[in-house]
Amino acid sequence: MAGYLKQFREVRRNKEHQLVIKEMKKNKIIFWAATIFIVLWEGIMPLGTLLFAPEYATVGTEPLGYPDYFAYTLIICKALGVIAISYPKTPAKLKEWAYAGLTFNLIYAFISHAFVDQNVTYMALPLIVLAILAVSYIYNDKIYANG
Repeated sequence: MAGYLKQFREVRRNKEHQLVIKEMKKNKIIFWAATIFIVLWEGIMPLGTLLFAPEYATVGTEPLGYPDYFAYTLIICKALGVIAISYPKTPAKLKEWAYAGLTFNLIYAFISHAFVDQNVTYMALPLIVLAILAVSYIYNDKIYANG
């Protein structure tokens, strides 16, 4: 009887272990899907515009009344932010600041569009990207909380 009980406990531990591994894989897939979207949208696209089509670098900020240097600074900060959130060995505190910076950027993009051009599509886009950034942040915490 004791042997069966021991075998039952071992099978149960293995199943629990498999569930934990499955959950961790799911968390990593969701994190990387959201993070790759953010890297592409907030990092690669603006940086690509600056490098390969600089005449369009201020298209998004100029109509809102911001000076040209603001657009260039914003592009560089976004690129640094996405590097920080996507590089796995980034220190946790730096990663938190990167998420905060990208969050402020998206919130102020929404506010700028709300007050200047009042176009609902332009106002919604930063909020959608912010929601995806929140998914990346939440699943980043889940991954590193489980080790």
